[in-house]
Amino acid sequence: MAHLTPALRRWPWVLGGVIVVAVMLPAGLSSAQAIPDSTNASALPGLGGAEGMSISAERRLGDRIARSIYQDPDYLDDPLLVDYLQALWQPLLGSARARGDVPPELAERMAWELMISRERTVNAFALPGGYLGVNLGLLAVTERPEEVASVLAHELSHVSQRHIARLMSREERMAPWMMGAMILGALAAGSNPQVASAAIAGSTAVAAQTQLNFSRDMEREADRVGFGVLSGAGFDAQGFVSMFDKLQQASRLNDDGSFPYLRSHPLSGERIADMRARLPQGPVAGASQPTVTNPAPPVAVAPAAGLNLDLPGVRPGVPGTPAAVSRPGPSVAVHTLMSSRARVLAENGPDRMRSWLQVGQGPIAKPGERYAAALSASRLGQRDRALELAQKLRDAVAPDARFVADALMLELLLSPATVPATPAQTALLVELRDRALAGSTRASIMLGAQAAIASGEPQRAVSRLQSWVVLQPRDALAWQTLARAYQAQGQSLRSVRAEAEARVAHLDYAGAVDRFRAAQSLPVAQRSADSMELAIVDSRKRDVETLLRESLREEEDSKR
Repeated sequence: MAHLTPALRRWPWVLGGVIVVAVMLPAGLSSAQAIPDSTNASALPGLGGAEGMSISAERRLGDRIARSIYQDPDYLDDPLLVDYLQALWQPLLGSARARGDVPPELAERMAWELMISRERTVNAFALPGGYLGVNLGLLAVTERPEEVASVLAHELSHVSQRHIARLMSREERMAPWMMGAMILGALAAGSNPQVASAAIAGSTAVAAQTQLNFSRDMEREADRVGFGVLSGAGFDAQGFVSMFDKLQQASRLNDDGSFPYLRSHPLSGERIADMRARLPQGPVAGASQPTVTNPAPPVAVAPAAGLNLDLPGVRPGVPGTPAAVSRPGPSVAVHTLMSSRARVLAENGPDRMRSWLQVGQGPIAKPGERYAAALSASRLGQRDRALELAQKLRDAVAPDARFVADALMLELLLSPATVPATPAQTALLVELRDRALAGSTRASIMLGAQAAIASGEPQRAVSRLQSWVVLQPRDALAWQTLARAYQAQGQSLRSVRAEAEARVAHLDYAGAVDRFRAAQSLPVAQRSADSMELAIVDSRKRDVETLLRESLREEEDSKR
């Protein structure tokens, strides 16, 4: 198993499209049930139930897999990309709820959490319990936000129709812990197919591996339900067809492993024709603004996993943000910059980054090329050049994408420097810091807090983050940043407690208990100086110890 570790680091979840989609079902297995939908005339009839696995059991299995994913080096919590995906995801989830595809019980008990992998492969997937993943490679190859939204809608529909639970129900003889291990191994195999035999060890798991594909009926159902969710959210339904066209083109070119989504979600002429036939009449392809086809009524959806939706420059279609309008989600200009960001963050070798830097320095470089060049220059250690390119981007970018360019500039100003900052750079950092701290997006708050710590004003970071984690207690990055701010203030007890809360947010209860114990073991002077915080530490430690015992008991029970 030693040779398997690197593959698992590439994502114990990439089953993704694979198990990703999660767990894909055998062709002979009846498809998932469709939730009755009195508001949608096109609702599909039920194709079967998931009686064998309860929602609670599926969620527990998903949490177990998610816990491993959080610990993987390829797990990426990039606030800008997460905010971007959430701006696509939340209108889709709202649409699914309005259509009746996601009933209240499912909405409440599933995680509905998006995860990002650094993987360059073009893939996305759903895992048990409502966890969904997106590889950076998928963001990198798409050209429009509705293309990404179409993939998310498809994966959401696998979850809402309970396709994943079907495989579990079929394999009742397989213990949940074994199923979880098989899923992680199969996801790893998505990155490196040659380790599949080792990853899916054991005769039972090997037999089950042949069933890790959704049936054709389920794929068609996810297409149809996903299409309705996409158009119901107000996105251009052409995104489904254009994404299919990209994947079909890739399948014609000898797939070298970069498109695992093609293997887990095989395209057929019938599926593509079905999506084309569902498009409204009219020249929607290539339109600069999406055509809204009977958008679903707005539905309030709580942000998932501590992620904020209210992006500047974004026109979401759900309450809690600006008034719902015809176009949800980010603009094409924003997508272009986010796609460039994904492409650079997924790259480890310097050669491609040097190539992007060269292109982005050209006099006629496009905004996306300029963004990739600036970020590449930073990763290559050329900070001054990165700042110069970022400023050119800020001067030329579309108004509704200016916040992305500003965030990049602040990120670069916070990067390590070999020489002291100039007065102009310091003034710009302060300006962008103050603007970020006043913002409402997760990305702006995280960047603003980091800038406040770096500029010697940790109290401002503490004030902003304290209010944030009250509303979003499962935001591990916020807790980690808050721990840094407390440490900068010399508040060791609060810092260690924040570290523990970050572990809790990632479901690492054992690690959290260790940190709470570390807080209780601080010198008496540090503990007695903040008696209220110490009481909170004692209480939270007991709560998390209970969660840890329950988790261990569930694992033991599942192995019997």
